[in-house]
This record gives sequence, C-alpha cells and structure tokens, in this order.
Amino acid sequence: MNPMHQKPARVPQKHVLLAQLEAGADLSSLEYALLDGCHLTELPPRVTQLPHLHTFSVYDNALERLPEALWKLNSLTTLNLSANHLTKISENIGQLERLKMLDLGHNRLERLPDSLGRLGALEVLYASNNRLERVPESLRGLSSLRYLNLTDNRFTALPAWLWDLEHLTELRLYNNALERLSEIEAENNVLRELHAMKNRLVSLPENLGYLKALRMLDLQANALERLPESIGGLTQLTDLNLRFNALESLPASFSSLERLRFVDLRANRLSTLPDGLERLTRLEKLDLRWNRFETFPESLQVLERKGCLVYV
Repeated sequence: MNPMHQKPARVPQKHVLLAQLEAGADLSSLEYALLDGCHLTELPPRVTQLPHLHTFSVYDNALERLPEALWKLNSLTTLNLSANHLTKISENIGQLERLKMLDLGHNRLERLPDSLGRLGALEVLYASNNRLERVPESLRGLSSLRYLNLTDNRFTALPAWLWDLEHLTELRLYNNALERLSEIEAENNVLRELHAMKNRLVSLPENLGYLKALRMLDLQANALERLPESIGGLTQLTDLNLRFNALESLPASFSSLERLRFVDLRANRLSTLPDGLERLTRLEKLDLRWNRFETFPESLQVLERKGCLVYV
C-alpha cells in the first residue's frame, strides 16, 4: 500500500462523520475525512467548509461532479477521488498548492486539467482507468513528482519530456495502446521502475541505456522484435520481463547486465542466446520456455551450478 493511502489513527468512522456533517457539529479542527464507499452522489456541503482538512478521500462512491468550493480547501495534501463517475475535473484544482497525493483513477475522464501543472508539491499522481488520450504539456512542471500512474487508458504515444521529470522514480503505463516510447534525449539517473506491459510496442528507444538507475523493466505482452544494443547500459537492472513478445535474438550487450536477478523471456521466438551469460552471477531465475531452441549453450549449466533456476 502506498504510504499516502494509509489510514491514520483516530479518524472518525465514516457513518459517524456523515451524521456529524448533517447535524452541523463543530468540525472546524478536523484534519482527516474518509468517506469511502458511502454511496454518495454528491458531497456533503459542509465538507468544503473545513479549513484545516489535509486528507480527504471519497473513494468508491457515485460522484458525477464536484463543487467548486472543494478547490478552496488549500490545506489539502492528500485527495482521493478515485472510483467515482467523474467526467471532468475543474481547472481550479490548480489552487491546491500543498497537494502531495492526488488519485483520479477509475473514473470517466477524457482529459486532465492543464492546471495540474501548477501543483509544484505533487509527488504522487494516479490517473489510471480513465479515457485519457493525451498528457497535458503543463505536467512537465510537476518538479516534485515521484510516481505517475497512467495505466488502463487510451494513449498511443507519450511526450518525450516524461523522461526529464527530475524526481520521477516510477512510471506505470501498462494496458494502453502505445506503439512506441519516445527517444530519451539525456541520461536519466532517477527512474527506477518502468512498467509498460500490454501495449503495442514494436521497438524501444535506441538510447534506452540512458535510464541509468532503472532496476525494474516490465515489457510483457507487446510486439517487440528486437532490443537495442544500449540495453547493456542498464547496469542497475535487477528484474526484466519480456514474456509474450516476438524477440528472435538478444543483443550481445545483454550479458553485461550483471545485476540481473529475474529474467522472463518466455513465449518469444528465440533460437540462440548471446555469449557470456555465465557472467550473470546474481541471476536467480531465467525462464526460456516456449521459444524455438534446438540446443542450449554451456553457460546455462554454469548458471544452474551457481544456483540459478533455469526453465527451458
């Protein structure tokens, strides 16, 4: 669970809180309001009159619209609007300058407001399971963003500046219609996890090796036919999932990935392997099933003797 989604201690139970809001109780000092799964079709009006509120969650309701007064709660640091029926978010969300976590996932959004780019303190943004086709240019201003989830949308391409977000450590893009990933213009020493499985990728950026800090790369269920030679530059990579692609060979530089622990190459079109795999001394599991091998190199036996599980 993301720490920004954890329930703090001593928070009013949702049914108690709803009754207090309806009765007009004095809640002026309230900091946490969690109204998840309350079957709400609109927000209780008094919620927008809580000046010290910094965590507000209405996950799993039936909200179709939000009152403009919500965007005046400028003490908010965590806002969870996920799993509702929202079709748009007001540009006035840009007024929430202290916001660190925003969850807009599992709604019916076709666009994100440009004003999100003004949320300079935002560290975590969930926009998964919507109907999004483009990322606003303004989001390149999210200088504090560490985690970005754009999964289960309708993206066919993404802007190259995503690689330049200076604090982004985890990027989730799976279950879209991406046909390519933009080229990476400069070395990135921050991004640690890239999840892009279940897209339509036929190739990867030639300078993929610029992602110097990458530790986890998941490209399962795409249409990749080759890997760039620069993949050997991913010297911190520990987990690599290439299952269900169309790879016919691996680049020679693959054997340079000496920190690899788990590699899944199942269900490709491989018939050969690069020399030097025995150098992958940290490898714990290598899955080569459902390929086109007739023979296997001696290096696989060397790996097995070192304790690696090899599935052929």
